[in-house]
Amino acid sequence: MAKVDTTERLAELRKLMKERNVDVYMVPSEDSHQSEYIAPCDARRAFISGFTGSAGYAVITHDKAALSTDGRYFNQAEKQLDGNWELLKQGIQDVPTITEWTADQVEGGKIVGVDPSVVTAVDARKLAEKIKKKGGEYKAVDENLIDVVWGDQRPARPSEKVIVQPVQYSGRSFNDKIEDLRKELEKKKSLGFVVSMLDEAAWLFNLRGSDIPYNPVFFSYAVVTPTEVTLYVDESKLPQDVKDHLGDKVTIRPYEAIFQDVTSLSKKAFETRGETDTRKFLTSNRASWALSKALGGEDKVEEVRSYVGDAKAVKNEVELEGMRQCHVRDGAALSEYFAWLEDQLVSKKATLDEVDGADKLESIRSKHEKFMGLSFDTISSTGANAAVIHYKPEKGECAVIDPKAIYLCDSGAQYRDGTTDTTRTLHFTEPTEMERTAYTLVLKGNIALERVKFPKGTTGFALDSLARQFLWAEGLDYRHGTGHGVGSFLNVHEGPIGIGTRVQYSEVSLAVGNVISDEPGYYEDGKFGIRIENMIMVREVETKHKFGDKPYLGFEHVTMTPHCRNLVDMSLLTEDEKSFINEYHQEVFEKTSKYFEGDNLTLEWLKRETASY
Repeated sequence: MAKVDTTERLAELRKLMKERNVDVYMVPSEDSHQSEYIAPCDARRAFISGFTGSAGYAVITHDKAALSTDGRYFNQAEKQLDGNWELLKQGIQDVPTITEWTADQVEGGKIVGVDPSVVTAVDARKLAEKIKKKGGEYKAVDENLIDVVWGDQRPARPSEKVIVQPVQYSGRSFNDKIEDLRKELEKKKSLGFVVSMLDEAAWLFNLRGSDIPYNPVFFSYAVVTPTEVTLYVDESKLPQDVKDHLGDKVTIRPYEAIFQDVTSLSKKAFETRGETDTRKFLTSNRASWALSKALGGEDKVEEVRSYVGDAKAVKNEVELEGMRQCHVRDGAALSEYFAWLEDQLVSKKATLDEVDGADKLESIRSKHEKFMGLSFDTISSTGANAAVIHYKPEKGECAVIDPKAIYLCDSGAQYRDGTTDTTRTLHFTEPTEMERTAYTLVLKGNIALERVKFPKGTTGFALDSLARQFLWAEGLDYRHGTGHGVGSFLNVHEGPIGIGTRVQYSEVSLAVGNVISDEPGYYEDGKFGIRIENMIMVREVETKHKFGDKPYLGFEHVTMTPHCRNLVDMSLLTEDEKSFINEYHQEVFEKTSKYFEGDNLTLEWLKRETASY
């Protein structure tokens, strides 16, 4: 995680800002589709700041530069930002938000510029209002100034081939999904819906791609009206089988034509409608300001929580069964890796660095059926590096794995039948008393969340404290959410649901078919980090009573690899918790041991780790 000297880049940017009469320039992390994970060509914030974490916001004035990020990335940002930058730690008392910091720079009528394609219309309006109150002006700068500074060194836009996700894995035809969307358009009396999120387009059309590392999506937009369906994508990406899959009911248009086309579509619709016709076009509330402007702005657009996003988050029975099956294979791969790693470090006294471990795990996963690649960069971290919540080891800079220290491995894979994300924390020799205590408190929280029963209508915001309660009782906590939605051979982070303290997690209740992570943790900077992550699925459960005549919901776990016996302080577990762990470990053994015929090393490790407490 070496620092990047950003002096020259900032000087070039500030020269452009002066030429274009911009006093403050904003650089968010996202691309034109509000993607969390982006293609290299869209890593503008990383280029200008040197900070490569997935979440952050950079703002540059003529004499200052600030970067804001959340608790997952504090350590990483401190290591990567050079002396040109001020780090704003989100959530820390008395630290301004990036919006507050920006607003403080505009007194005297200064102009704040941003590329309208990389900010949402919702955020643009809010920020424009705050800046106006401070005496400044917020304006769209259609030319992205970071791209100009980047010049010829900017990576090319990817052009990978698109593949079909057949009904045997998707569970529903894309025509059925389109019809469901049209029913929603009819209910809302709208002119059409513009699909701007990449994973929503992939899900809606039962297609997958590889334009963004680890995310099986492709650059596209779509417009669905009551009578027409148009997919905006580079046609050279579509093999004949994909065109056959889409058939003659879907019109293919160039990716870049979206803005011109929706302007024409909107103009035509509003020119021909009667005085009593109040219909508008619908976009996601995460659609870009540029897209909203092209459609005609607030008078012609209604921003809503995306129906497509909501529908995608509720997996059907085929997708749920795919999740169960891929997690069995993935759990077997993890157990094989952990057994191998312990043998290498303890028995063979081998020297392995964090990247060696990550590479070995990927090679083990790749031999399993339906493997399509990783779902994110493997977090293979030893000792103090485990306290860096979103750590990414890099060859030549990473640490050698220390068998006498905590080892945290957060990893996942893409399979044709599902997406995985699992974290296990291990210690191969003698952990300290604090490490055992912290691990056990995290484990107790993980179990408590998984076992809860709750009435329909409950949100992840309401459940978050269940996972933190045992840490809180000791004055401990962690600076990240407790759970995120997961796609079905799609993005490993999927909205709109989640478990945590973010406001948006209070807006959408959990529903049967949601797949979500359960991942409390604890971190001591410079010493160690602990996280335990299982994937769980929302299902209906039986209860003795049903207050308010509501259905009650609970969770079904699908992750299938053991917890670390060596880190458990048995005195902190109740008998009920021990029984729960024993039942879980028995299930892990029964479902994964068949993969280790002829592999005595892994089988003996699995027997030891799943033995009853």
